[in-house]
Amino acid sequence: MEVVARHERLAVDEDVRTMAPDALRSLIRDGAYRGSTKGLAQRKLQASIAVLSRRFAADFLKFCTLNSKPLPVVGVGQAGSAMLAGLGEVDIRTDVPLYDMYRFGALVERRSDIVDVWRSDFAAFALGCCFTFEPALREAGVEVRGLKRGRTVPMFRTSIQTVRVGVFGGEIVVSMLPVRRRDVDKVRAITARYPHAHGAPIHVGDPAVLGIRDIGRPNWGEALQVGADEIPVFWASCGTARNALQCAELEMFITETPGRMLVTELDCQSDVGFFKVF
Repeated sequence: MEVVARHERLAVDEDVRTMAPDALRSLIRDGAYRGSTKGLAQRKLQASIAVLSRRFAADFLKFCTLNSKPLPVVGVGQAGSAMLAGLGEVDIRTDVPLYDMYRFGALVERRSDIVDVWRSDFAAFALGCCFTFEPALREAGVEVRGLKRGRTVPMFRTSIQTVRVGVFGGEIVVSMLPVRRRDVDKVRAITARYPHAHGAPIHVGDPAVLGIRDIGRPNWGEALQVGADEIPVFWASCGTARNALQCAELEMFITETPGRMLVTELDCQSDVGFFKVF
């Protein structure tokens, strides 16, 4: 088992930014890459994951459906299966660079794979991630400092409540990027094309409107200063799932480590379908 202190190691010479999704997943599966997936597998959908007991799977799916802006479901596995139909040759136990394991809402371990903790009663979910629209911004000439490779974007709990389903509820989580004022309208228009990656921002400007007291102190990720020519822009985040799962205090659940997403074979703007089998 690879320890946390070594998770940024890259054991190959090939530049991972040019790799096809299947080659990148193979590299991750072999334990050669544990870093951020930001900027990788361009034009392919990246996804956050959630693995939890089948007992709660139907309620979690309904929770995501009723809160689809932060939680766009792009894949659901069959009960007990580590495969996610429609996303490529994916093994959810090995194909994420780094995993966070929680017990009763507390992070207890960070792992390079979850093969030896996998259970027959697990259900796996994939949720679209905002890393997906980064290449489109860059191609449009929009430079966003927070999208620098290797950096985990700041994420914040807001005062906006999700629609509760069963044990799942809590606040909507947002990610924040500082955007040059002259680029805000362009950023809105571009990101709106990616509904499976949260789409357009939910708020631009004063963080207090969302109940965020200090954007210098994110709940997750790394703080980003907002420059004089910039304005904070906030997107709904799949961190909302982690927040809801923690609040539910399940006996066990597993997510990706922030910034280390599942790279899929889906095109960024493709229609997404999935099988629901619990």
